[in-house]
Amino acid sequence: MYFQEWLQSLRSSAGLTGSESEDLWSLLPSLPLSFSLSSLSLSPSSLLGLGALASLTAYWLVTRPRPMRPPCDLQAQSVAVNGDPSCRRSALLKDDSLLEFYYEDTRTAYDMFQRGLNISGNGPCLGFRKPGQPYQWISYTEVAEQAQVLGSGLLAKGCQPNPQQFVGIFAQNRPEWIISELACYTYSMAVVPLYDTLGLEAMIHILNLAEISLVICDREEKAASLLENKEKGKTSKLSCLVLFNSFSDAFVERAKNCEVEVLKLEQLMELGRQNLKDPVPPQPKDLAVVCFTSGTTGKPKGAMITHGNIASNTSSVIKILEGSFVIQRDDVSISYLPLAHMFERMIQVSMFCHGARVGFYQGDISLLMDDIKTLKPTFFPVVPRLLNRIYDKVLGSVTSPLRRALLHYAVRRKQAELSSGVVRNNSLWDKLVFNRIQASLGGNLRFALTASAPISPTVLSFLRATLGCLIFEGYGQTECTAGCTFSMPGDWTAGHVGAPLPCAMVKLVDIPDMNYYAKNGDGEICIRGPSVFRGYLKDPEMTAEALDSDGWLHSGDVGQWLPNGTLRIIDRKKHIFKLSQGEYIAPEKIENVYMRCVPVLQVFVYGDSLQSYLIGIVVPDPEVFVDWAKERGFVGSYMELCMNPDVKNAVLEDMKAVGKEAGLKSFEQVQDLYLHPEMFSIANGLLTPTLKSRRTDIRRVFQEQISSMYSKTAI
Repeated sequence: MYFQEWLQSLRSSAGLTGSESEDLWSLLPSLPLSFSLSSLSLSPSSLLGLGALASLTAYWLVTRPRPMRPPCDLQAQSVAVNGDPSCRRSALLKDDSLLEFYYEDTRTAYDMFQRGLNISGNGPCLGFRKPGQPYQWISYTEVAEQAQVLGSGLLAKGCQPNPQQFVGIFAQNRPEWIISELACYTYSMAVVPLYDTLGLEAMIHILNLAEISLVICDREEKAASLLENKEKGKTSKLSCLVLFNSFSDAFVERAKNCEVEVLKLEQLMELGRQNLKDPVPPQPKDLAVVCFTSGTTGKPKGAMITHGNIASNTSSVIKILEGSFVIQRDDVSISYLPLAHMFERMIQVSMFCHGARVGFYQGDISLLMDDIKTLKPTFFPVVPRLLNRIYDKVLGSVTSPLRRALLHYAVRRKQAELSSGVVRNNSLWDKLVFNRIQASLGGNLRFALTASAPISPTVLSFLRATLGCLIFEGYGQTECTAGCTFSMPGDWTAGHVGAPLPCAMVKLVDIPDMNYYAKNGDGEICIRGPSVFRGYLKDPEMTAEALDSDGWLHSGDVGQWLPNGTLRIIDRKKHIFKLSQGEYIAPEKIENVYMRCVPVLQVFVYGDSLQSYLIGIVVPDPEVFVDWAKERGFVGSYMELCMNPDVKNAVLEDMKAVGKEAGLKSFEQVQDLYLHPEMFSIANGLLTPTLKSRRTDIRRVFQEQISSMYSKTAI
């Protein structure tokens, strides 16, 4: 009893949390001391043991991990604007004036790179690698010099140094992409990113709408697709193609017949060296990029993003993180998410602003994990689909009941630390249980950011514990540059997307058809502030639909304010439809529920407005489906199991059970499904580059199966 009282007094005086106390107790059995409660006497050996334990305890108290200090009261992370609880802004602001820039000298994307150039000490900037080789690096000075030379080359080819000049970039992530973008910014030109899965018709639409005459490509195959359009007379302005890679003489001749000049990147840069011009830096109000939405339905729309938009959005993240995570020059990010979209671009601008490094993957997603192990990134931008895969792989790799029990116990111990504000990767549990998981991502992660889609709270909490790094969740869309809400440092709860960024006011507005009302704390999410886009290129009708007369961007997502001032995404307005009985359905909400079923890798929920029930297309997870089916008495190959109607029914029952547990109403549950053996992917046109479902294309591809399911007797 005396020992317990003594240890308890140590706990109290040191201000230990319950979880820290338990961790201290858990260490006692492994201490190399001849000590037990029965030996509590004043013998020399007991005193020696007690003294050793006291010394160890004192050392632990001095070196124990400290909880992260949040930048504001975590129970009041946002503030009502003008007394309206449905409209809120960041608690980090002194008043309702929104943040436009963080550093005085960083008001444009060009400024942010220049700041990195000045503080980097000519350090490494852009990294790339060949198969089986280490990363090679291009310095900040080299990048800036190459950008000026390339930009001068663009001017020599007739481009004008102003934000009305659009230059297309049609390439995978690689250093030349960033150098080309910076070349445009150096002379106030605007970038129009293109990407493979737009399709020919959409590509024609973009080239003509933006009146693009020059496109920078990586490979001949991509340039040929643009040339094909030119040959058909569908792209009248295109006059020059610049390629990173080598190309054939036949291609040059083909282009010449279309009155299109083809140049190597080196040729254009040599032209720039011979005609070198002084930079013409952009202003915050100038257009930086026209980012075309991936077009889940209809033609893609060109969101006009200014330099001021980029500066305010990036600065707001820097502001939130200033006391917990400061990007250092030796930080490095892995670039694999599409540069044609703003999420990846904002990550890179943030890295460049602080003189940090960006390493590019080899362009093959199957080699991404090898690239990560080689690069050892400290900063990891990620989408929920990849986090789900990591989560599933970790759980799938633990087969024995004992190891599984140990894993879950270790996760609970780390989650207890997180709840007290402690984030670390050097605990006993990290060394015993999580070290291999962390090593698979390079072993150096300090920060991860997930965005672009909802993530399961279970997955997020699990990975925060196992990866031992800061994992933040953000929410936003292209039209507000990237993010409008962001997790607050120190708040490691899940199930929300954080509070408004300092650059944004966020309000909820009524959606009567869906029974959402702002007075109840829920409604459509609307955003206003310096990060909100200028509108859609040459499309006043769609601009008016997105931006109201007061400058509020209507997101189409449904949110709910939580008591602590954070925002929860609860529904989707954009893709809702009505069943024949009048019930509204938000399919993406249902899909996110079904994704937690063990055998389900991907799912598409569909409802015909003339029918009273939902159906689904499900891609089973190849890594677990066969074993899952075997446990239920079904034997066969992956393909055979997908064709087995009894297996389909078993999957359907599993999905319904998960749906019921998640609170889905009966009309929100799918009543029939089709098991498809091939993943939805960017390559087959069923996912956008940001890994969202192309709903129109999926419906078209599976029209036969959909018709078959609905042709059955009504359920």
